[in-house]
Amino acid sequence: MVSLKILSFILILMNLSLFFVQNNTEKKVIFFPAYGYFDEERSEWVIPIRIYVYEYRPRTQRTITRFFKRYRDLNEEQAEIFESRIRDFVVDSESRQSVLFQFYRDPEREVFTLMNNGSEPLRTNLNGMVEGKFRLSALRAEQLLKNQPDEDGWLRIHAISHGHAGVGMVKLVPPDGLSVISDIDDTVKVTEIPAGSSVVVRNTFYKEFTPAPGMAQFYRDYGKDAMFHYVSGSPWQLYRPLSQFLFSDEAGFPVGTLHMKSVTKNFLSINTWRDLRELVMNEDVTFNQKIRQISQILEHFPMRNFILIGDSGEADPEVFSEIRRRFPGQVKEIYIRDVVNAREDDPERLANKKIIPAPTVFHGVSQFD
Repeated sequence: MVSLKILSFILILMNLSLFFVQNNTEKKVIFFPAYGYFDEERSEWVIPIRIYVYEYRPRTQRTITRFFKRYRDLNEEQAEIFESRIRDFVVDSESRQSVLFQFYRDPEREVFTLMNNGSEPLRTNLNGMVEGKFRLSALRAEQLLKNQPDEDGWLRIHAISHGHAGVGMVKLVPPDGLSVISDIDDTVKVTEIPAGSSVVVRNTFYKEFTPAPGMAQFYRDYGKDAMFHYVSGSPWQLYRPLSQFLFSDEAGFPVGTLHMKSVTKNFLSINTWRDLRELVMNEDVTFNQKIRQISQILEHFPMRNFILIGDSGEADPEVFSEIRRRFPGQVKEIYIRDVVNAREDDPERLANKKIIPAPTVFHGVSQFD
């Protein structure tokens, strides 16, 4: 279950932001990194994508930071980190937005938008989000890939609709090959979830992120042709700081797609109340989220081999066991970074899995104290 302390912390951020109104003209667009899978019957690439539209509220961000600096007795460095981490918790989500976008260096300058089944443009909901699919013919995809600035297989897109600004990336993933699905907290980033909510809040909002030792090289050893998907119980509002950290030169993890937890914040939306109820009442909310998101990836790539990598601090061993039960022919290996000494205290949890030893995290104790 999500700690009530952590939930209260997130709710304070969201509610405080409602008291500040700012009118900016330019709306920012986040295209969360997406993958495309090939539809052989139609000889087309199908690209599911998630788009967020918002207005930046720097005054709100600064005011909330000043409040927490006093409330939590933060020093200057902690306050600066906190201000950057809360940005997407306090932005103004923009509803009823239809986003037009193009691919970078597209000689045909084709315009794309997400459409519903009635061929009408999809618009963002009350929480500024819109999700859908669009398609590319095999010929168009080949043409676009040849015109990209880098030979890394990622297609660059950018918003072109009036008043919108933002860029994103799409990776067209071949039907067969190797994919790695990885957790984030305590697998590739030191969060110390078993230490308790106070330590987790500090490591998430007040400190520079720390890479899990040796894991970036472990991932890079799979080679440049491996595809990576990072599946996390962290809320989408942490996407930008997490992606900037993971894919930086300092951390050095392979670029991939992120799949995170929906924590909506518009209290006029029924989805917000549903999400909050799930966070408080449903002990299995992260388990169910990961099962759903990982299953969808495997269903889109039935011919690919998958490596699953997580940690023992939460339910990754149980999640991955269930995924292997559902997709036995696709899951080739499961690795668990053992941060609670389950290899000795509860070896059944790690049965038929490869163990990555790690320092044991004790409740109430941080490695950095």
